[in-house]
Amino acid sequence: MSSANDENMVPEEVEQVMDGQVAEDSDLLNIGQERVLELISYVAINLVDHPDEVTVDIVRRQDRDVYQVRVHHEDLGKMIGKGGQTAQALRVLLTAVSAHTDQRIGLEIVE
Repeated sequence: MSSANDENMVPEEVEQVMDGQVAEDSDLLNIGQERVLELISYVAINLVDHPDEVTVDIVRRQDRDVYQVRVHHEDLGKMIGKGGQTAQALRVLLTAVSAHTDQRIGLEIVE
């Protein structure tokens, strides 16, 4: 999980979640995953009213990494946006990143 730091608005820690399990030392993030995690965290933290409650987990599903963004229940609407526009814009960014890094990336916004 990553937690927000109000001073510099970037995650303090990064933990990888694979198949619902927290990764061990041998399952470290690669540079592409780390940068995607930072991008998602940065956007989410700067969108919401409760940045200290933003967490981003990586779940490996079949052939893709799914980034699960958890926010305070009051901030869920801000992350999704009107008609899902904010979530869709973030997915477009991730599509561009995945094309550049040859990763398959998914995004889920959960409460």
